[in-house]
Amino acid sequence: MSLNMIIAFVMGFVVVIGSIVSATDRPSMFIDIPSIIVVFGGTFVTLFISFELKTALAALKLVGQSFRRHKDSEMSLKDEVGRIVRWGYIIQKNGLQGLENEVTEQLREENPFLAYGADLVVTGYTGAEIKQILTYMMGSEAERAKGPLDAVKKMGGDAPAFGMLGTLIGLVIMLGSMGGDPAAIGPSMAVALITTFYGIILARIVMIPIGAKISARFDKTTFKENLEMEGLVLLAERKSPRYIQDKINSFVDVSEQFLIDRDLNNNSSNQASNNA
Repeated sequence: MSLNMIIAFVMGFVVVIGSIVSATDRPSMFIDIPSIIVVFGGTFVTLFISFELKTALAALKLVGQSFRRHKDSEMSLKDEVGRIVRWGYIIQKNGLQGLENEVTEQLREENPFLAYGADLVVTGYTGAEIKQILTYMMGSEAERAKGPLDAVKKMGGDAPAFGMLGTLIGLVIMLGSMGGDPAAIGPSMAVALITTFYGIILARIVMIPIGAKISARFDKTTFKENLEMEGLVLLAERKSPRYIQDKINSFVDVSEQFLIDRDLNNNSSNQASNNA
């Protein structure tokens, strides 16, 4: 699980609940089951109306995954540069057969993009051909991710609308009973406004931030894959390890760049321990 995501999520609700508790001695007035049904039920129903079943379910899965750790966000790009530089030395020493031995089942499971690209290098494609294939692959990944991400963002936009819908329903009911007890108008108005409150909470603390998180994670993965693609192209072109280092270090912050003379042995040890 992503600890910082969970902490931030909990803190968001603590802020809201804390402000309610400190402002009134009747916090239970903020609990209204019909309002919850209108906002949450309406938002999720609209999701399945707007998108195909597969896309809608993928969107809900993305929401759940946002609370998990994201390996690409935690991964050091320096380590990726080191891996590709080490592969350059392996190709110099053992040829493409040596690189083929590096594509383990663990790598295929943890980083299928890099493993697929390494397979292309082993097959003997040129650098230009590999770049074209992997660019198409990244474009396809982006297209597949677009639908579920758009669905999550749409839920963030729909929630306040259903909050207003619930408020309108409450106002109609309130106005319809104005000929009765005037003392009931205040509580009825409060219940009507709670629906808007739920809509804003669902949108601004849940769906919109989660959509932004998913989008940022996808950008991080795309950036990493661009680095790996450039490195694989250089491997296919049989560039020297030092040239590979200098070229793909441009993707990495200067303070974190991989240097062969300083880091190669350490990186090899880390890769061996990861594959153990």
